[in-house]
Amino acid sequence: MKMRAAILTTCSAPQPFAKSKPLQVHEVDLDPPGEGEVLVKVGGAGLCHSDLSILNGDRPRPVPLVPGHEGAGEIVEVGAGVHDVKVGDHVCFAFNVSCGRCRRCLEGRPYICERAVAPRAAGALLSGAKRLHRDGEPLNHASGVSCFAEYAVVDRGSVVVIDRTLPLDVAALFGCAVVTGVGAVVNTARIEPGSTVAIVGLGGVGLSGLMGAVLGGAGRIIAIDLSDEKLGLARQLGATDTVNARDADHVEQVQEMTGGGVDYAFDLAGTIKAMETAYAVTRGGGTTVSAGLSPNNATFSLKQSMLVSEEKTIKGSYMGSCVPVRDIPRFIALYQQGRLPVDRMVSQRVTLDELNEGFDRLQAVATVRQLLVPHSRR
Repeated sequence: MKMRAAILTTCSAPQPFAKSKPLQVHEVDLDPPGEGEVLVKVGGAGLCHSDLSILNGDRPRPVPLVPGHEGAGEIVEVGAGVHDVKVGDHVCFAFNVSCGRCRRCLEGRPYICERAVAPRAAGALLSGAKRLHRDGEPLNHASGVSCFAEYAVVDRGSVVVIDRTLPLDVAALFGCAVVTGVGAVVNTARIEPGSTVAIVGLGGVGLSGLMGAVLGGAGRIIAIDLSDEKLGLARQLGATDTVNARDADHVEQVQEMTGGGVDYAFDLAGTIKAMETAYAVTRGGGTTVSAGLSPNNATFSLKQSMLVSEEKTIKGSYMGSCVPVRDIPRFIALYQQGRLPVDRMVSQRVTLDELNEGFDRLQAVATVRQLLVPHSRR
């Protein structure tokens, strides 16, 4: 079939992206779904920092590439061997496909599926195939999803059936921001009710983590960011305290208000400075969790003797340690009950032709979560 899609042809394009236009919208060819695959009409997709890190060269990927990993849509065709989902089902994409058979999947950790690593790095689906083409040449898939497009062919393991009453653009948030942020708090850290928590970085993932801390019953939630506007939103969403990271003494402020540091600190920004802040505000015996992806060559250092003597724990969290088929529906149910107001994070909606400007806003930290509605045009 023919459809419109945004194609990234180069990483590290000069900014502003509105001028260099690293994302170009073209008509492309999309093959029908193969065995074990489904065709989805994309209803909404989020502009995430992980996408930005590809555009600005922090985490480059093979090009030409159709980006987009956070999204939702409606199944319009199923491939051979797919019997447990059907045409008309509304689905949320899971940005790391799981095979269900490798060691990691079998131990209940499908979010770090071993079989998904090689095809993901190669810009292919789990089968190794590429279903996107332009002028007869293959285009790479992003995270097995590529939802900056009107349609997407994905592996069956990349979709989770969701409630049809949920608007598809809002549903997109549950594919990355919500599972990563909320999951880091409730799955990876498993915070205890009454505990003290610091959230470093208040983008879509960070604000989701903050809402996860509210759900988990944290007694004190300290939000840390560079933006006073985002700190204000954090207070509306449940932060008990806010600290601007531009303050030279922001670490000391947290330590003073908590009597030495928090039980759990979360780096949800994906920068080394954020990770350093999170580790520094963690009390002795506490836990630091990082769910933000920093540039590939970035390193975080610490004094090993203090790690031992203070007995801190450092944990990585990928996809919020979520089992998508379990966690996405339950997080959606919490949203529908008004207990996880993730729609409050939405800054604006954009079209395919407005993606470059959208990523300029994200690079300038002038927005929280923008949603692409690919079938709309202005």
